[in-house]
Amino acid sequence: MAFSTDNITLFLTVLECGSFSAAARKLGRVPSAVSMAIAQLEAELDLQLFNRSGREPVPTEAALALEPQARQLAALHQQMEAHALALHRGLETRLTLAIAPELLATRWSEPIPQLAAEFPALELEILAVPQEDAMQMLHRGSAHLAVVFERPTIEEREVFQEMGSEKLIIVAAPQHPLAQVSAEARHEHLLEHRQIMVAASRDAPYSDPRLVQSRQLWRTDNHLAALRLVQEGLGWALLPVSLVQPSIHSGELIEVVFTNMTNERLLWADVVWSTEKPLGLGAKRYVELIQKRQRGG
Repeated sequence: MAFSTDNITLFLTVLECGSFSAAARKLGRVPSAVSMAIAQLEAELDLQLFNRSGREPVPTEAALALEPQARQLAALHQQMEAHALALHRGLETRLTLAIAPELLATRWSEPIPQLAAEFPALELEILAVPQEDAMQMLHRGSAHLAVVFERPTIEEREVFQEMGSEKLIIVAAPQHPLAQVSAEARHEHLLEHRQIMVAASRDAPYSDPRLVQSRQLWRTDNHLAALRLVQEGLGWALLPVSLVQPSIHSGELIEVVFTNMTNERLLWADVVWSTEKPLGLGAKRYVELIQKRQRGG
């Protein structure tokens, strides 16, 4: 092949340095070897790449036309070598994050631009799944990291890094009975009306027991579905502020105010990984960037 990796490097170096002798110094070769290699390349291509009539070689129109593609090939080769080296050092072919849907509006994505810059060939997969499903995926090995709310108990096979918190508030539609008693509502009012729950798992009867506050429950595994049911006045729900704020501003929902308790529930979020499956280079870096952010770095 005329344009081998070595010839592309040689061709671009002569273009950048402006002479065979300067290119030879940069490449650690003798000028005659560089001149002969360019001449051989020209012969194989049947194209004149440099005009040698003057003191220094001048790139021809053909050389300048080939330059952009040569640079692309050189960059692709460098990326391929870097990717191969990263794979050798333990980079995942694909990094999978399983995220509890309630946490999609949090700062989980902040490390991603840095991760993409450091490992441009790394394939990233983001899955929004109920919390318990995310943890099951983690332990099965189908997810490398799980971004979930704090758990009541921590298993020995789990390691975690705290990554912030999410505030949940109780909301209802303006036509819902809770809206009529808001500001005078008490905990007992919640017991009397249907609660729309987002399940922690598709197989679970309901979500985190700490969040169950009604005798009657409707269940979904999707926050947007829960939001829609609440907007229709079919029940009240405890939902992330980031999700419901636009609906509150538009008047589609109201924040229920209580006389005997706060309307807010603050739950901490963690990024979790398994001790049974060593982290790859990408997952380790993601955790490091989360740690740095938590330390204010």
